[in-house]
Amino acid sequence: MKTIARIELQPGMELAEDIANSSGELIVSARTKVDDSVIARLARHDIMAVNIMEEIDYATTHFERIRLSDGFKQFVNSYQNLFPYYKSMMNDLVENGTPVDTKALLEIYHTLTDNITFNRTLLDYLYNMVSSEDELTHAHCLNSALIAGAFANWLGMKEEEKNTLILCGYFYDIGKLKLPNELLWKPGKLTDVEFARIKTHPILGFNIVKDHTNLNSSIFKSILMHHERCDGQGYPSRLKMEQIDFYARHIAIIDAYEAMTSPRSYRPTLMPLQVIERFEASGMMQYDHSILHPIMTRIADSQIGMTVKLSDNSMWEIFLINQLHMSRPILRKDGTGDKIELLDLMERKDLQIVAIY
Repeated sequence: MKTIARIELQPGMELAEDIANSSGELIVSARTKVDDSVIARLARHDIMAVNIMEEIDYATTHFERIRLSDGFKQFVNSYQNLFPYYKSMMNDLVENGTPVDTKALLEIYHTLTDNITFNRTLLDYLYNMVSSEDELTHAHCLNSALIAGAFANWLGMKEEEKNTLILCGYFYDIGKLKLPNELLWKPGKLTDVEFARIKTHPILGFNIVKDHTNLNSSIFKSILMHHERCDGQGYPSRLKMEQIDFYARHIAIIDAYEAMTSPRSYRPTLMPLQVIERFEASGMMQYDHSILHPIMTRIADSQIGMTVKLSDNSMWEIFLINQLHMSRPILRKDGTGDKIELLDLMERKDLQIVAIY
């Protein structure tokens, strides 16, 4: 809601709160539609200002409120202003071998994030961003750099380490710019031949940057190793745990997180607890647990207090996170009388969270 002067009221506006006179007597009830008679009544009682409903006040879900917030709108405006500059720099590197100014990349990061107080808020903003299909690869890398900064904060990285991880985020998938969009973002299942071609992007990316001595060696390694897995089942070299660069192990998680939380033509964006569920199902052996676990914990904890809808259409509040299975929290709601009902999703595998409110 917002406060406006009485003289600015227009018919059709809706009052956000009850309005009383100086004696405390109700003049107009909340949610009353403004018309000429309401304005005249307020004038007779010398009401100088009132609170009216805004579009965001009608939002029913958490992410609707995010999309309608002033902070998100400002973020989108800055993002859209900086995106062509970022895209131009990376295209010049790929097409002409022009060195990229890493300080300029870090400035883009800070311009987009310095006014955002909480890392969770940044992730919520990115969760609600939608890129055009011909810009998905560039957006994927820019978003990954922003996510890298948020995760670095959660992991307590020093500033130099954080900056290195952010730069790795900008560069690690650059090899995909050498591949056609129709292959990269194909809605259906890839053929063996198509997947083999996709798997060339780490080498393609390394060949783009290998002669650029201004780049940190960990950027090179992140490009080459971000699809390696700690269990040795990755590519291109089937490396294991400590054989994989420190930053590349972080980027592997960032890459997976960004992919799962971005909309694709062939599937909807996954909700935060669904992302955790995917990591729990397949990631605990594939990724460095010492990195993944604290990130998952932060994401899960950020959901406490959220209202969720279950697959049986019941509504609950996320109350506690099950540390052994973070995607299946304990829920609560008010019962009859003063009683509180609790529901442990670990014990109700038949129920799924289908929406966040």
